[in-house]
Amino acid sequence: MRSNNKLLASAVLMLSMIGGGLLHAQPGKTGAGRAGRGMVADAPAMIGPPYAIGGVTYTPTDPAAYDEVGYAGRSDEGSQNGATANGEPFVASAISAAHRTLPLPSYVEVTALDSGKTILVRANDRGPMRNDQIIALSPGAAAQLGVSGAGVVPVRVRRVNPPEQERAVLRAHGRAAERLETPAALLKVLREKLPHAGPEAAPALSARAKTAIAPTKSAPAIRPGADFDQATVPAPSRPAPSRPAAKPAPAATTAAPARGGYVVQVGAFSTQARAETLAKSIGAHVEPGGAMWRVRFGPYPTQQAAQAGVRAAATKGFENARIMANDAR
Repeated sequence: MRSNNKLLASAVLMLSMIGGGLLHAQPGKTGAGRAGRGMVADAPAMIGPPYAIGGVTYTPTDPAAYDEVGYAGRSDEGSQNGATANGEPFVASAISAAHRTLPLPSYVEVTALDSGKTILVRANDRGPMRNDQIIALSPGAAAQLGVSGAGVVPVRVRRVNPPEQERAVLRAHGRAAERLETPAALLKVLREKLPHAGPEAAPALSARAKTAIAPTKSAPAIRPGADFDQATVPAPSRPAPSRPAAKPAPAATTAAPARGGYVVQVGAFSTQARAETLAKSIGAHVEPGGAMWRVRFGPYPTQQAAQAGVRAAATKGFENARIMANDAR
């Protein structure tokens, strides 16, 4: 009996060892399958050969340090018919971007120079396909940065080496935690490094860039409801000279405008305080719109009448303010 019990115990031990080995092997296969379905990889990184955009040749490199100030646009689809340059599917909601020279993928911190907000982004595509921009953000990255619409915004792009936990979150198309907001003193220095818009830049470029930077110090203060040309009348004792009726004053009230007609938008900010500061300095008003605060003149009954707001914005240094339908509620 004792001999039979020993044999039975040995058989059970052998079976448990075999079974344990099989069970130990299974999770590896299951984990690999999940990774293949839900997450992309960082290796191998791709650099690629030189290529040209608009007559300018770009040579991809692998710099240890990269830190550049310029303008960011938006990319709504991959550069390879729905895929990115390194072969990954383009996912609009992912926090990703297109860059012209960094290895693919690379991780960069992108700072919006109008708000100081900084996010971690995974660059996995080539672009932008414009020479006046240094990076193109996916819709997901633009939303996390607080950028609305299809315009360009002034940014700082800095290559970083984040921990693996954050890399894995971005590879799985999630969002990493936002960085600390950039101090105002540093933002001022970075804005001063912004390149001027070149001849190939879109009209919205110079307007948005100037929105991010405060108006020039020489600009006079504007009273609510005053004509911009009358703001320079020197002595209060002298009556303001009459102005031609053909040049109506832009509406410059902080109250919510009536719905309908047209408005002239100078810019949009992610914080109400910044928008209010600009609006007060140029005699415009602020309207909320989603997560943004919009600085506007108007409303005007017709597009032709709205030209007065365009001229008013130009006198304050915002040369490409846009006329748009009034969507105030």
